[in-house]
Amino acid sequence: MPQGSSQPAAGRPHRVVVIVDENSNPFELGCAIEVFGLPRPEIGRDLYDFRLCSPEPRTLMRDGFFTLTGVADLAAADEADTLIVPNRPDVDVPRRAAVLDAVRRARDRGARLVGFCSGAFTLAEAGVLDGRRATAHWRWADSFRARFPAVRLETDVLFVDDGDILTAAGSAAALDLGLYVVRRDHGAEIANAVSRRLVFAGHRDGGQRQFVERPVPRVADSSLAPLLAWAQEHLDAPLTVSGLAARATVSPATLHRRFRAQLGTTPLAWLTGERLALACRLIERGEPRLDVVARKCGLGTAANLRALMRRETGLTPSAYRRRFGPPTAPRPAA
Repeated sequence: MPQGSSQPAAGRPHRVVVIVDENSNPFELGCAIEVFGLPRPEIGRDLYDFRLCSPEPRTLMRDGFFTLTGVADLAAADEADTLIVPNRPDVDVPRRAAVLDAVRRARDRGARLVGFCSGAFTLAEAGVLDGRRATAHWRWADSFRARFPAVRLETDVLFVDDGDILTAAGSAAALDLGLYVVRRDHGAEIANAVSRRLVFAGHRDGGQRQFVERPVPRVADSSLAPLLAWAQEHLDAPLTVSGLAARATVSPATLHRRFRAQLGTTPLAWLTGERLALACRLIERGEPRLDVVARKCGLGTAANLRALMRRETGLTPSAYRRRFGPPTAPRPAA
């Protein structure tokens, strides 16, 4: 996971600022507030300094549902460590010049930029996505490509992390990306706490498909939930796809189809992701022995754990421990 270059000033939390523009979608605004803006008494500290801002004192939200007032003016965007840009369903309407200038200034000073759903249009119009990877809602893919051919649009994913610019494909994917950012900033344990409060799945990988088919089941209950819950309790065991299929009393091919339909991924990819998430939590809780971590999460060897962590998080286990693990106890004075 490449990290953005923006760092908050010493003594304050990372500052997340959302620009709310005319006709912005309330759902994604609510997602940002839920993930980044609420107090976290269950954690014991606030994770972010969160602010809303707008170019106007009164901002009419999508389809005139309501008018937003009482938020900061656009100057607040110049103090953001992470700037979430406006997302509007009227993608063919040009964004305000003041908003685009604020996005460019944020990029120039190294802030992290986030676009939910049609927010990719705001980023592209500001010129910060040229040559970069991004995603947007599938219904606007053709329009986006026609207007912004220099952007490397990926349409069959939930979200894209391109380092200091992150984009989510649709409304629900805004929650996925928000929790991913929390995990990137604060580790798996904190992200799980936030997801539990939201009663939302703590980890859907960004590479999953935007549209997951959910056919009407032919049996009373073909949900994967019981199997997933059992597997999560037995990650240290030598689980295999054929073993999971046998426990679910289906063939491996049927299990693959159900995983694709219900989760948008494969059984092996899901299992590996769950094991890596457990490994991260064990490291965050202070387990220093990588061979023990690898064994408890079913990844086999410390070498395999190192390779997977570097591939999936961009960090070695030691670097992950320094960033998210418990503080090192001070050495006693000689």
